[in-house]
Amino acid sequence: MTLRNRVLVLAAAVLALAAVAVASILHASARADRRNQTQPGGPSVTEGRVTLTTPGSMVFRNMAWGPHRDELTTVPASNPSGPRTASGAKCLRFYAASGTGVCLQAIHGTVSDTYRAVILDAHLKEKARYDVPGIPSRARVSPTGHFAAWTAFVGGDSYAGTNFSTRAAIVDVRTGKLTPSLEAYRILKDGHDYRAPDVNFWGVTFASDDRTFYATLATKGKTYLVRGDLHTHTVTTLHTNVECPSLSPDGMRIAYKKRVQGLPKDAPWHLYVLNLHTMHETALAEPRSVDDQAVWKDTRTIVYALPGDYGADLYTIPADGSGKPRRISTAAVSPAYIGG
Repeated sequence: MTLRNRVLVLAAAVLALAAVAVASILHASARADRRNQTQPGGPSVTEGRVTLTTPGSMVFRNMAWGPHRDELTTVPASNPSGPRTASGAKCLRFYAASGTGVCLQAIHGTVSDTYRAVILDAHLKEKARYDVPGIPSRARVSPTGHFAAWTAFVGGDSYAGTNFSTRAAIVDVRTGKLTPSLEAYRILKDGHDYRAPDVNFWGVTFASDDRTFYATLATKGKTYLVRGDLHTHTVTTLHTNVECPSLSPDGMRIAYKKRVQGLPKDAPWHLYVLNLHTMHETALAEPRSVDDQAVWKDTRTIVYALPGDYGADLYTIPADGSGKPRRISTAAVSPAYIGG
């Protein structure tokens, strides 16, 4: 091939790549424009005042297309599919209790995104912020509002895979003292000290005593429910095959997702409830795989997200294994129920 032909081939390749890049940018821009346009038939969303102390309300991330997509919105808990009030604050993951919120956010850069956890007061004003070392996946606040926790993926993109790592962090909201990774805690497994290079934690959930928490520990291809102690900095294994635990308001049961044999590798989980006194498991009447850290609406009802047309929809199911799943809200995720 002559030099002239090589130059022509190179120029054609550059032009082709430029055309692909321009087309990709235009497609992404058009899609972003569509996301900012209100979808006909979607939920009504209007700007307004949102607080974390309004009794009988549900605060969540709105995923409906329109100008308020990804903002924290609120509805009466008794009417979860009703008109939404949007706050202007955007979160990827969210949770709140006792007037304290934790909002996991993405900061979009020119080359790559970074992430942070923002502690919010009752009026959604920022109190503190912390760097998050990967893609946020779970968030929780203790019932007293004194502690917040979050989990991030720092490698891989699915719990169903084997090539991932997580970091679970806990912060004392009152003092700002941060534990950036539960891997610093002492592990008691089957009554003995345990150390392994593949230890991962995720899915923190708090008890009301400002001392006890529960989480998932993964090691050697297995997952465990662990009970943690914020005073002694220890975690103790309690039960196997437990992921994303969620403690009931009475502190007696754990809702969680459990891997079930025979299900697809990318959707292997069913919802269960574990009695912490008897260690008896109850399978919930949701036949679909659920990849979420469920929320207790009350002592009888579990709320969780499943994929929907605009990202995710919220469903509810009785915690005793009876009934059947019921969709309560479309284009919504990360709910927090405000007491009262």
